[in-house]
Amino acid sequence: GKYDYEMDIWGSENLELSFRIWQCGGRLEIVPCSRVGHVYRRRSPISFPKGVEKTTTRNALRLAEVWLDDYKSIYYKLRPDARGRDYGDISDRLALRKRLQCKTFKWYLTEVFPEQHVPLEENMLAWGEIRNPDSALCLDTMGKNDGPFDMHVFQCHGQGGNQGFWYTREKEIRHEDNCLDASVRKANAPVVVLECHEQHGNQVWEHKDGTLYHPGTGMCLDRNVANSGEKIVMNTCDGRASQKFKFAEYQKNV
Repeated sequence: GKYDYEMDIWGSENLELSFRIWQCGGRLEIVPCSRVGHVYRRRSPISFPKGVEKTTTRNALRLAEVWLDDYKSIYYKLRPDARGRDYGDISDRLALRKRLQCKTFKWYLTEVFPEQHVPLEENMLAWGEIRNPDSALCLDTMGKNDGPFDMHVFQCHGQGGNQGFWYTREKEIRHEDNCLDASVRKANAPVVVLECHEQHGNQVWEHKDGTLYHPGTGMCLDRNVANSGEKIVMNTCDGRASQKFKFAEYQKNV
């Protein structure tokens, strides 16, 4: 039940504790009628002497390297900038996992969280940021997780998170459990993010000739104006620079 003492300040310790409890023989239970409160202060009482990004990435790397097994490759696909970065000595954590005879992360996904969508490489055509080369802007959820909400563009940062996407063999553009969805056929029509329904239709996108074409409306994804923070839209496909998009990585031999 102790923390990984080599994790610094804040970030990923909640996941590390949770995975360790489940994989090593424990349980986390929701007690009926229980109440849990989380009080946020006006400003953070903690500081990050090494920087927030460096600290939280190091913590996440320790989590991935100790507990995710082969599934850590998914983390690295969405955070290619994290490859090769220092995460300290994890030998004692690996020894703890061996001593407690902890189960695999595959077991956790199968037995504890089977409803979780796992973006396995064999089911993907492309992944990572979706960049408009003409502007160096990337699709960005702006921190939102519960749809429906509008999709935006923001300055590309290469750190995954809000800019981490998967293009599936079902031709969905996914961010976690959400998918890009379009239903209106008109100039500057909105592009929304909804929970993936896996029924194709408005959530099917064709990635061809550098564009993201939407068969349902016959239109193309368009960056719109080249300003960070703007909403993306749908427009008639004409090959303009604002309609060109590129994923960070593509599946080989597709």
